[in-house]
Amino acid sequence: MHSDIRIWEEFGFEGMRKAGKLASQTLDYIEPFVKEGVSTLYLNDLCEKFIRDNGAIPAPLNYKGYPKATCISLNNVICHGIPDENTILKHGDILNIDVTVILNGWYGDTSRMYKIDPISVRAQKLIDTTYRALMESIDIVKPGVKLYEVGRKIEEITKPLNFSIVRDFCGHGIGREFHSAPSVLHYENQHVNDITLKEGMFFTIEPMINAGSYETKILKDGWTAVTRDRQLSAQFEHTIGVTKDGYEIFTKSD
Repeated sequence: MHSDIRIWEEFGFEGMRKAGKLASQTLDYIEPFVKEGVSTLYLNDLCEKFIRDNGAIPAPLNYKGYPKATCISLNNVICHGIPDENTILKHGDILNIDVTVILNGWYGDTSRMYKIDPISVRAQKLIDTTYRALMESIDIVKPGVKLYEVGRKIEEITKPLNFSIVRDFCGHGIGREFHSAPSVLHYENQHVNDITLKEGMFFTIEPMINAGSYETKILKDGWTAVTRDRQLSAQFEHTIGVTKDGYEIFTKSD
């Protein structure tokens, strides 16, 4: 049934470690530049230069027509925010920077939240909860676990706080392709995600959590996804591999 899910050998882990490390280093590198008064395009261009200077290619650029090297999603933007020179950071903003590098044919995909302090108590709670949802859902990954248990864990963490989980976007298989099977839903769906994890599977977990409703709207540019009720959204993402007794996070920051 799920024969299209690739199982990778050790050489795959080696390639993904290098790509994942560069992706995480890109997000480490950009952190000091995220401050009041800079544009999202400025941050995008710095990330692109860093990726290229390290011998890699930014995967989003020209992917299905996407115009920039990164996605930078501000406040009520859920994902796929297009960097531009007119979007200027200001106090109270929260933003997700999402980078994917192609290094020697391997894809490293990761995103994290940044903030321009002071931010609201609710915004901080949203960021903290989203990070916890990512890390605790990764922590259950090992051979024999069902993929829908990842979504169940994210629901257990977010629902008691009245946050909602975006349903229109999900994690994905990855390796030598940007997106492949399986789709990784961030809520429990035993029909779609009735997949038993096996050693050698590579995929992303990237929960998008909204302060209000999970409903989304795509803007006229065809890419930018925003919360329909204009409330805040947060996201963190790691690329992981299933090991013989657990998992390896390829995109973990030093």
